[in-house]
Amino acid sequence: MPASRGNPEVAVVDYGLGNLRSVTRGLERAGASVTLVEEPAALTDADGVVLPGVGAFSEGMENAGPFREALVEQATAETPLFGICLGMQMLLSTSEEADHAGEGSAEGLDLIPGTNLRFPDDVKVPQMGWNRLHVQREHPLVAGVDGEYAYFVHSYYADPGDGEAVVASTDYGLSFPSIVADESGTVFGTQFHPEKSGETGLRILRNFVDLCGDGR
Repeated sequence: MPASRGNPEVAVVDYGLGNLRSVTRGLERAGASVTLVEEPAALTDADGVVLPGVGAFSEGMENAGPFREALVEQATAETPLFGICLGMQMLLSTSEEADHAGEGSAEGLDLIPGTNLRFPDDVKVPQMGWNRLHVQREHPLVAGVDGEYAYFVHSYYADPGDGEAVVASTDYGLSFPSIVADESGTVFGTQFHPEKSGETGLRILRNFVDLCGDGR
């Protein structure tokens, strides 16, 4: 059962491509009790779920394949589901990355309809370093972070089918969504790494942990 007292229980999905140590440490600093989860059934009792990720979209979806049904179930139940970097891209429907790498098509989780696009050729790829967040609409995750800087490492960016999915944007050759969320507001992701983004990232992780605690 979810904990009835103490810190919110957050499950971090371990599918072989996550930055697990940094993510776990960041969430613990933000006030969560963290469990690394290697079996889909273990997500059921969590107050919140984090899907981290580094690497290629197709490999990420292949590795996370056993978790697909469980992640969709958690999203349907409106358990807070937080995708980070590749994990955020995996929340969308598809990505150009598989085609670009000659790997054919790869299907995402389709929890936030849309695709992931490669940055244009006139900017350095990957974007690596600090960049500013511009909040576009209210969401609990972005309380207190408008105009702050976060740390990015990526070559692709989200292009949601619905502009209302964009919670925050960032400029890098073009304006791209750096935080997205579904219609319910309980499935969301950051293109940047909050666990590497100093006090701004810690604030975002605390906002997430607070969301996890609200449903208990």
